[in-house]
Amino acid sequence: MRTRIKICGLTREEDMQAVVAAGADAIGFVFYPKSPRYVTPQRAAELIAAVQPFIACVGLFVNATPEEVAAVVRVAPLSLLQLHGDETVEQGAAIAAAAGRQYLKVFRVKPDTRPDELLEYEQANRAASPLFTSLLLDTYVDAYGGAGKGFDWSLIPKDLAPRVVLSGGLSVHNATDAVAGVRPYAVDISSGVEASKGIKDARKIADFVAAVRAGDTILESAAHHATSVSRQGLPTS
Repeated sequence: MRTRIKICGLTREEDMQAVVAAGADAIGFVFYPKSPRYVTPQRAAELIAAVQPFIACVGLFVNATPEEVAAVVRVAPLSLLQLHGDETVEQGAAIAAAAGRQYLKVFRVKPDTRPDELLEYEQANRAASPLFTSLLLDTYVDAYGGAGKGFDWSLIPKDLAPRVVLSGGLSVHNATDAVAGVRPYAVDISSGVEASKGIKDARKIADFVAAVRAGDTILESAAHHATSVSRQGLPTS
C-alpha cells in the first residue's frame, strides 16, 4: 500500500533534482499559457531529458485542442496527460487518441457535489476511452490549474478513493491525514511545496513526501492489525 506522489508545476533543473531525490513518482509540467508555472514544449523536453527511468512525466493541459496536445507530445516526450479544464468526456477521449497517451481527467469538486456524481463521471470517462486512467479530484475555483484550496474529502466514495488522484489544498501539514483518511491511489501537489509561484522548495518537497509515507505507515499498521485480529477470530471493530 504505497501512495503515489506527483509534484506538479516544475520549471527548473534544480527542482527536478529535488523531486527525484525525495522519491516522488511523477513530475508535472504545465502547458497552460496563463499559468505562472507555464513551460514551453521545448523547455519541458529539456527538463525531461534529465529524468531517470520509471518516473512519469505528466503534461497538464487546459481546454487545449487535440491538435495542440498532439503537437506538444511530439516535442516533449510525456508519459501521461492531465486534462484540467472543461473538456467534455468526448473531448477528453479525442485528445488522448490524437496524442496517443493515457490521461487523467480533473473533477473540480464543489461544496454541493454528490458522491454519486463522482462515480458517474468516472464511469462515463472509462466508457469513452480505453486511455482513461483516473479522476484527479481538485477544488472548484474560478480559475484553472489549481488554487491550493481544499475540499470536503468525505464526499469521495470509499470504493472510488483507491482509484483517484487527490489534489487541492494538500500540504506537509495535512498529507498524512489525507492519505490515512481518504486512501487515494495518488496525491498531487504544486503550490504547497513552493517558495514562490513556479519555484519549488526542496525542503518542502522532502517533507511532503515524508508526510505521505507516514500516512502509508498508518494504513499498513492498520491492515496488519486487522489481519492479526481476523486470524484470532475476533471482531475487527
